[in-house]
Amino acid sequence: MLLFSVIASALAPGLALLTYFYLKDRYDQEPLLMVIKVFLLGFMIVVPVMIIQRGLTTGLGGNPYLDSFVISAFVEEFLKWFVLFHMIYNHTEFDEPYDGIVYAVAISLGFATVENVMYAWYSHASFGAMFLRALLPVSGHAMFGVMMGYYLGRARFSTGAKAKRFLVYSMIIPWFWHGVYDFILSTMTHYWIWFIVPLMAFLWYGGMGKVYRANNRSPFRFLKREEEVNT
Repeated sequence: MLLFSVIASALAPGLALLTYFYLKDRYDQEPLLMVIKVFLLGFMIVVPVMIIQRGLTTGLGGNPYLDSFVISAFVEEFLKWFVLFHMIYNHTEFDEPYDGIVYAVAISLGFATVENVMYAWYSHASFGAMFLRALLPVSGHAMFGVMMGYYLGRARFSTGAKAKRFLVYSMIIPWFWHGVYDFILSTMTHYWIWFIVPLMAFLWYGGMGKVYRANNRSPFRFLKREEEVNT
């Protein structure tokens, strides 16, 4: 019974955050089944990520910069970006800028949820440890997803060099902040909390600003206002 409770506590943060960002879509919410499929894609990329990271650790491990920015952050963010670009970016359901955030958060939280369950299962984690993971790794993956999705949304509805620039941003920016996050946790054993809390506050502040701006760029906002006027 206790193990079931710990596993449930591992699943809950990802599902709660996914629900939150799904409901933040103010104008044209995505098909729930589509969002669930992308969330499950996040489950599936855990295995290739682990294989690649194991291989890179064997050859490059030991340097905290490489561990944080390449082996951890780059591999995880690139595989999430790669799947989104090839399976979601040109999908007909991707029809407003905020959709990028929904799908990127979904795949990020799918990945983070499997990580959380594995941690809970293999380490027999306490509720306190799972609560801390909800505030840090799971929440962090959600914010990296918001960044990635925001710029994917900008790229999807831009053209030419501007679209290409936003596509680059959608990979580079979450990769950088993910690397900073991992570097803090891997190198600061005693005072990490003094750095990670301001970082998370900064990421959430910036992330919610991106949510607001993405919603305001929706082509459906005028239709909804027209419907409200007509009713």
